[in-house]
Formats: sequence, C-alpha cells, structure tokens
Amino acid sequence: MHYVNIAALPLFEHRWPEGEFRFFQLGFVVPDLMAAASAWVQVFDVGPFHIMPRAQNTCRYRGTDASIDIQIGIAQAGPVQIELIHDYTQGNSVFTEMARLHGGRPFGLHQVSTLTRDYDAKVAHYLDQNLELACEMPNPGQRVAFVDTVEEFGFFTEIVEEKPSFQTNLAKIARTCETWDGTDPIRILTRDGYRVPDDRNSN
Repeated sequence: MHYVNIAALPLFEHRWPEGEFRFFQLGFVVPDLMAAASAWVQVFDVGPFHIMPRAQNTCRYRGTDASIDIQIGIAQAGPVQIELIHDYTQGNSVFTEMARLHGGRPFGLHQVSTLTRDYDAKVAHYLDQNLELACEMPNPGQRVAFVDTVEEFGFFTEIVEEKPSFQTNLAKIARTCETWDGTDPIRILTRDGYRVPDDRNSN
C-alpha cells in the first residue's frame, strides 16, 4: 500500500479521489451577487470574480418541465472553484429550495460539483443509490444534473458533462486568479473583455 506524507503537503492537503469523484467546484446561492463577490474578496482574498451574463435555461425539475433564471460569478480558490449564484427564477427550482437546506434562510452552500466524461453513467451511479434526480438541463452542448443529496450531506451534487470548451474557460479563469494582483476584483464579462461594476447599476 502506498502512503502519502500528508504533513509534507501544503496545509496538509490530501489528494481528491482520482477520476470521476473529484470535485472541482463549491456553489453558493447568494441574495446579492455583487455584494457577495465583494465579501469573498474582502474576507477571504479570493478573486477576481468573473460575473457572467444573466441566463435563462429550460430544465426538467422534479419530473416537470420548468426553467431557471440565474446569474453567476466564479473565481478560483486554490484547487476549487467558487461559484456564486443569484437566482431570479420565478416559481420553484433547485435553487429556490435553499430554504429547505438552511432552515428558512434562502442562501448558503448549495452544491458540490464534479465533471464527468460519461454523463449517463455518472447519473445512473447516483440513481442506483436511490437518490433523486432533482433537476436536469439537457442542453446538447453540455448536460448538467443536480442530484438530491441534501438529506445525506446537506447539499446537492451537481454533475457537469466534460466539454473541451468548458474546460478551456475553467483553465483561463484559474490562471487569471492565480496571477491576480488585486486589481479589478469584480469583473463583469463582456464581448470585448470585462468592465467593473458601476455603483449606479451593478447588473
């Protein structure tokens, strides 16, 4: 048996399980995206946060056709990505269930996320353990699913289908965060690059 010298690793970090069970992201639902990103920068020195355009997607939510309306901001924090999610969805969604997760408080840790090369097999793996597929976005460009692991672990498990373009974007953001010098901690992405928030209009 091979043993890892844990004490020799930075902050006693242990390697994630290899392959399909490696988590790459922690996702948090937040009441105010810009304020939450600013707080992460100030309190934890994590940044810069990349604010994506607000997006609407169709989904299958607990057996019913539905849609979600969210805006996210992401930054890399060492080996894990931090995703902040502002939910604008009208009606029930996997994100509006936050109150169930946190005793009435509609924000907090929502999901851990993993990438998979075999999306169908990964979803089947969780369903075989009598876990419910709470939400699925069957976009042919990249499928995403949320498995309800709330009762067992206190959060959802997000399954993201591996796609080269997605991973390229992840790597680009990770490099930006690794070399960040503290300038422009909140970056609202545009076609030409990014702009910084305007206090009069942060969205």
